[in-house]
Amino acid sequence: MADESYRHPRLAALYDPFNPDRSDLDAYVRAAEEYGAQRVLDIGCGTGVFALLLAERGIDVVGVDPARASLDIARAKPGGARVRWICGDATTLPPLQVDLATMTANVAQAIVDQETWHGTLRGAYDALRPGGLLVFETRDPARRAWEEWNRERSLRVTEVPGVGAVRSWFELIDVSLPLVTFRDTCVFAADGQVLAAESTLRFRGRQEVEQDLLAHGYVVEDVRDAPDRPGRELVFHARRP
Repeated sequence: MADESYRHPRLAALYDPFNPDRSDLDAYVRAAEEYGAQRVLDIGCGTGVFALLLAERGIDVVGVDPARASLDIARAKPGGARVRWICGDATTLPPLQVDLATMTANVAQAIVDQETWHGTLRGAYDALRPGGLLVFETRDPARRAWEEWNRERSLRVTEVPGVGAVRSWFELIDVSLPLVTFRDTCVFAADGQVLAAESTLRFRGRQEVEQDLLAHGYVVEDVRDAPDRPGRELVFHARRP
């Protein structure tokens, strides 16, 4: 199940205004171009930013996400009708034959339950055509990114069109590696409503991820750096033989 921050309509509507810089997606667009992908499965597509970027380029895209509120935003965007949107996850996909499957941003880490994680890898494998590629990222646990997650660093006020000023911050709740839990809090100036949502991420190391991929039949072709976050992310390129 998706976190409340993606399922609650008022919180889901903040995702794009809070994250206007999506240069993190550039590497995925380049991967689609590099591998000549014509059909793409975007796992954990959220509000559809990446799926729509690809659709604008004439690529046939399926976006899947368990958070209906986020998908409602994606569908309503210009070009939303070009993408096939599915409310669910990669463990229950219809038959597909895609060239490329992706999990951008924090999607892979947000799949905390190990059974669901393995089901996701199986589902992506089955959705890929022979020779198709799975590309996803995860934070390198060695960088201990959670040590920078606190209210002082994250406090900000964002002017959201049609909503007004929203004061937000996040704070660390628990570190029980490989799991890290934090809380996002948003205060809406217009009516004073306070909404908070807890999220848990799973930090998997390179060796663990590679073993999981191999166990599900993938060939790990490359583990790259994220160009916009050097030294912080592990970007896996794994092929279905």
